[in-house]
Amino acid sequence: MASEITICECFARDGLQHEAVSTSTADKIALINAFSDAGFPRIEATSYSSPVHVPVFADASQVLAGITRRKGTRYKATCPNIKAVQRAITDLDAGHGTEEISLLVSATEAHTQRNLRTTRELQWANVAEMVKLADGRFRLIGVISMALGCPFEGKVDPSSVLADLARFSQLGVHHVSVCDTTGHGTPASIKGLFKRIAHELPDMTPIAHFHDSRGTGLANCYAAYESGCRWFDSAMGGVGGHPAQIKYGEGFTGNVATEDLVNLFEAEGIETGLDLEKLQEASRRCEAILKRELLSRVARSGFGHLAA
Repeated sequence: MASEITICECFARDGLQHEAVSTSTADKIALINAFSDAGFPRIEATSYSSPVHVPVFADASQVLAGITRRKGTRYKATCPNIKAVQRAITDLDAGHGTEEISLLVSATEAHTQRNLRTTRELQWANVAEMVKLADGRFRLIGVISMALGCPFEGKVDPSSVLADLARFSQLGVHHVSVCDTTGHGTPASIKGLFKRIAHELPDMTPIAHFHDSRGTGLANCYAAYESGCRWFDSAMGGVGGHPAQIKYGEGFTGNVATEDLVNLFEAEGIETGLDLEKLQEASRRCEAILKRELLSRVARSGFGHLAA
């Protein structure tokens, strides 16, 4: 199906990392296969985080070996450090690697220390080594956490975010997730930032990765779209947030709900390229596996006039 935008389904990584109850390897594989069947062009499948610090992804290699790959879909794994990239390369050499890996930085020093257990400058040095180690074998996805505000340091200067984007670009990383990690963004701040990205870094592909902590997630996504952004991250049921073992932010921490984001775009005549019936099936599967009702409005109400 044709699509004007590119949505990455993040339930299997950003979603599950926030869950206190573990999900079996078989269930993760079934979920990712359901996302593939729905036609997502990008799926965040797992993370090569330390099994000690984030045990939910200890089965990363088994998950990647077990999924059914869909032609036209790129599968992504998060790589917080050099050892993670080495694991990604090992899986790639074994024939069940990912097409993309995410390289993480944070816009603030305090969050860097809390989330990555290092400093910003040391993490940038790590990222440079990770890019070198990857050696062009993956599409590299930069990630800037706390780009719209930080619970530890407050407001974040948009110019510093632009500087981080430029730093990724200098390393040869031209796709970067701009993350409103704890939902501080507003449509005005999103438009201001994404218009600057389009003007000052025209070769960059920004990815809108917004959390819906304060109910502005969908409005922020549409503001990013109006500012030229065409790549978006979201998670079924609005799940996700920080790893369960690392606490920051309060209240609702989850991503924009994929079901609601797709409904918004499709209702506005913006093609997502997704099979809506299979997307609904995947949504129900997510609730069944987590054994609770999730936060998508569309999961309760359907796709509006599109369901007819």
